[in-house]
Amino acid sequence: MTMDQIRIDNLEVYAYHGVFQEEKEKGQYFYVNAVLYTETRTAGLSDDLSFSTNYSEVCDFIVKEMQEKNYNLIESVAENLANRILLNFDRISQVDLEIRKPHAPMQLNFESVSVCISRSWHYAYLSLGSNMGDKRSFLKLGIDGLNSHEQIQLLQTADVLETEPYGNVEQDVFLNTAVQVRTLMTPKELLDYIHELEYKAERVREVHWGPRTLDIDIVFYDKLVYEDDELIIPHVDMENREFVLKPLSQIAPNYRHPLLGKTVTQLLDGLEK
Repeated sequence: MTMDQIRIDNLEVYAYHGVFQEEKEKGQYFYVNAVLYTETRTAGLSDDLSFSTNYSEVCDFIVKEMQEKNYNLIESVAENLANRILLNFDRISQVDLEIRKPHAPMQLNFESVSVCISRSWHYAYLSLGSNMGDKRSFLKLGIDGLNSHEQIQLLQTADVLETEPYGNVEQDVFLNTAVQVRTLMTPKELLDYIHELEYKAERVREVHWGPRTLDIDIVFYDKLVYEDDELIIPHVDMENREFVLKPLSQIAPNYRHPLLGKTVTQLLDGLEK
């Protein structure tokens, strides 16, 4: 479904961004074009601003953000501004930004130089497990760590369930849970942060499918189908893993696997049969 848009065109901001010292000292005019993706139907039908995003407040916010910090690159201006808009205006799910710099220091005839980016919130489901030491404390460390990051918001948490180990390695039973998060991170950035949390839990990767203090896997990320040397989404073989499906079925029973075409509930039912 196509999302509604609020557009801001050529917002003029005097700021001090640039590589050269003269740009940092004297400043120059920048122009911002922004597309705010948000639902406007409720506001349109009710004629009530509280159901919409106040574009005047967004404009004031853009000016303030661009004037409070100075960057060498307009790429950094755009990246910071997009993230700050998404973090501070709950009704905006995606923002397209163009930062134009008409007075860039080049000895050539040109109208302007600009950087265009698109950034949005993403929804991911993660599986967490532990079968060493204080298992519940390790799970709590993982969940608290996810929720403490500025670019991750914890939306749902499943119950903690006891499950049998997967694979042929002799080891203790697991405690498993699942969470839904909203994040501004890319899958690779999210994976790197997950590895940081596992490192804090003193996770050691010595035996495949072996015991671990904390294991966090990205099961789904939007409807993305992705594979590289480090990461596969949806998580490989998750349809055969009860310790993934059972907690996940509590918070995402109707989430449909983008490749298999079955919901989490259907996958779990098939596995149990």
